[in-house]
Amino acid sequence: MKKDEQFGELLYQALETELGGVQVYEAAVACAVNEDLKKEWQEYLEQTRNHVQIVENLLKELGLDPNHETPGRQIVREKAATLVKSMRSAQSSGDPSASQLVAAEAVVDAETKDHQNWELIGLLAEEMTGETAQALKNAHAEVEEEEDEHLYHTMGWARELWIESLGMAAVLPPPEEEKDVKTAIGAARAKLARKRML
Repeated sequence: MKKDEQFGELLYQALETELGGVQVYEAAVACAVNEDLKKEWQEYLEQTRNHVQIVENLLKELGLDPNHETPGRQIVREKAATLVKSMRSAQSSGDPSASQLVAAEAVVDAETKDHQNWELIGLLAEEMTGETAQALKNAHAEVEEEEDEHLYHTMGWARELWIESLGMAAVLPPPEEEKDVKTAIGAARAKLARKRML
């Protein structure tokens, strides 16, 4: 695949990831039992809806059709559908705590891809020049910090919900939430601080 095609592929997958993220968060909110977590995921759902608009606008600004289909985009769509299906299946089991945990893991899976997309867009923005670079930088600046929060905070929630399900003392909301973590280093420090927060 040529470099220009791969550039477009990344942006199309970024759009599809955000579209799938809306579906994942809608399902996750329905699974949330913890009120703090439900509130957080509702906020992330609204932010993700905004991210859809940001990527659609970016594609248009770069002369790309937001409705263009690619094989990679189809795969991303199928992954999101599988995550939603897993949450619905967990809900049908009748154990709200278990379905909440499945939802947390599904959000982590979705946000890992989303986070990577935006990291790559940021790297491209640094390498490119001109109007394309500026368009990428502007979109990246609007989204990156929120994406960091989505991933690192939900990773903390998933860990603490697992700890709670194992009958151990959990920190809820997790340290990542309390310390408003936005970096991998911050997440590692928050995880280390959890024992002091018990």
